[in-house]
Amino acid sequence: MRTLFKALALSLACVSPLSFASPVNINTATAEQIADALSGVGPAKAQAIVAYREQKGPFTSVEQLTEVKGIGVSTIDKNRDQIQLDGAATNE
Repeated sequence: MRTLFKALALSLACVSPLSFASPVNINTATAEQIADALSGVGPAKAQAIVAYREQKGPFTSVEQLTEVKGIGVSTIDKNRDQIQLDGAATNE
């Protein structure tokens, strides 16, 4: 029985959390929705994304996220399939 539980735990550990997350529109989502959807983006970074958007207007490209303090190219790259600007995920 222990072997079964170990195998189950190991198989669940191999499943990416992103495989269950829905894409998020960074121009309309709340900070909580952004933090929930994007890997490596916690509440503080998500709030910074929302504050940037409120100050400068909607994002016109995914790469523009690098202008937000704490968001770098690697964060964008690992979340690219989860980020939406309008209605569709971006693969730019």
